[in-house]
Amino acid sequence: MKKQMTIAYDVHSGLYLNLTNRCPCACTFCLRQTMDSVGNSGGLWLEHEPSYEEVIAAIDSCNPDKYTEVVFCGFGEPTERLDVLLQVAAYLKENWPDKKIRINTNGLGDLVCGEPIAEKLKGLIDVVSVSLNTPNAEEYLKLTRSRFGIQSFDAMLAFAEACVKTVPEVVMTTVDTTISHEEEAQCQAICDRIGARYRIRPWED
Repeated sequence: MKKQMTIAYDVHSGLYLNLTNRCPCACTFCLRQTMDSVGNSGGLWLEHEPSYEEVIAAIDSCNPDKYTEVVFCGFGEPTERLDVLLQVAAYLKENWPDKKIRINTNGLGDLVCGEPIAEKLKGLIDVVSVSLNTPNAEEYLKLTRSRFGIQSFDAMLAFAEACVKTVPEVVMTTVDTTISHEEEAQCQAICDRIGARYRIRPWED
């Protein structure tokens, strides 16, 4: 018997949506290198990518009163399924209008989709959280092992900068165990230039 796959799961006060296991990166610090779940999520490796209808059914089975936000974040890069993501976000705006909608992303959606995507998020997404990881393009590639190569760092920065113009809040994050305090200061300067909020997040094992 196949193990039931997890489309929607709780993290703190958020409802997290797991749309895909595809990702252009294989980050050295990524949780999915060592585990198959987050907290009490159940298995996040998908037996198949859920359809729009399956995602909506998973959302409708949840009590909206439990949550302050809905987050596109699972064991994959959400922008790999941008069309479904946008459809689901539109459903949430109509049916859960008081909930903030966030995307946790590696910021490579423009490369994934082959076109700039920030404008498509306008009016649907409230927060975009981008993994900045490091202030240095070469070190970024070592950490993320992106299949897009050295262009990835600049593409990620360009995406974040574009989102500042289309989304109410843009956050850029680094993991506290992967860079030095000096590099953190450099990341803060990048965020100040772009107009994003900088957040140093704890590494979770």
